[in-house]
Amino acid sequence: MVVDDGAQNLTDEADEPGWDVDPNDEWGVAVIATVGRQLKLRREAVGMRAAVFGEAVGYGEALIYKIEGGKRIPRPEFLDKADQVLDARGLIAAMKEDVKKVRYPKKVRDMAKLEGKAVEIGVYESNSIHGLLQTPEHARILIGAAQPPYSPDNVERMVAARLARQSVFERDPAPSIHFVMEEAPLHRRVGGTMAWRQQLERLLEVGRMRHVTLQIMPTNTDAHPGLDGRIELLKFPDGTAVGRSDGEFNGSTVFEPRKIRILELQYGTIRAQALPPRESLALIEQLLGET
Repeated sequence: MVVDDGAQNLTDEADEPGWDVDPNDEWGVAVIATVGRQLKLRREAVGMRAAVFGEAVGYGEALIYKIEGGKRIPRPEFLDKADQVLDARGLIAAMKEDVKKVRYPKKVRDMAKLEGKAVEIGVYESNSIHGLLQTPEHARILIGAAQPPYSPDNVERMVAARLARQSVFERDPAPSIHFVMEEAPLHRRVGGTMAWRQQLERLLEVGRMRHVTLQIMPTNTDAHPGLDGRIELLKFPDGTAVGRSDGEFNGSTVFEPRKIRILELQYGTIRAQALPPRESLALIEQLLGET
C-alpha cells in the first residue's frame, strides 16, 4: 500500500514528545481509553489488521496498539485520517475536541475554562512574563529551566497547554484583559537576542489589541501591594468573580466577595501606580530598539 503525503506527515510527527497520557489525570485516562477502544472496534469491524491500518495512516503497528490501548494521545490529524481510512463518517473525527483537552494538565484545563468564560481578566505579574503573553520559545525555555527538570514529554505538554490558553485573545465577544508586569523581567534577555526580540514584539502585538491594556511597573517606584507575587482576577457575566494572590491568599483560588474586594483594591492600586499603557508600550519599543 502506498502511503500518501498526509500519512507521511503523520509518520514524521508520530513520536514527538508531549503525547503520552498522564496516569494521574483520571478524566484524561478515561477519555483516551474510550477513544482507543472505539478506534479498535471500528478497525476490527471493517476487517483491517493493525499493521495495514498503520500503513494507511502512516503509523507503525506498535504505535497503533499503543493508541488503541489508551497509552498514547492521538493527534487531531491522526483522528481525521483514521476517520477517512475506516470510513467512520465523522464519528472518529468528532472526538478531537475532548482529545485535545487531555494533552493539557488538569490545572491548566481548569484555568483555561475559567478564562474562556470571563468577561474581564486582570493580571499582575512580578517575576516573569505572564504565560498568556509568552512566545512558544520563551515558554519552552522557562519550563525547561525548572529544577528538577521535567521530561521532554512533559515540557512539550506544558508548552502546548500554555499556548492553548492564549486563544482567549481570539474570543468573540472578546473579554477585557488588563496586564501589569514589572519592568525588571524586561531586562532579562531570555533565550538570546532573536528569541528575546520575538518576545518583545509579542508584547507589543498583544498590547496594541483593542481589548487589551498592558502596563509596566517601573523598577524605581515606591512599594506597592504586588511585591509579594502574582495577582489574578477573573470576572464573569453573572457578576461573580474568582481571584488568586501569591501574597494575600498564598496562591489559593478565592471566591468570597470580601476576599475578591481585597484583591480588587490591591490590583486597582497597582494599575494606578504603573505606567499608562502608551508609555508602557513606548518603553517596550525602546528596549526592542536596544536589543
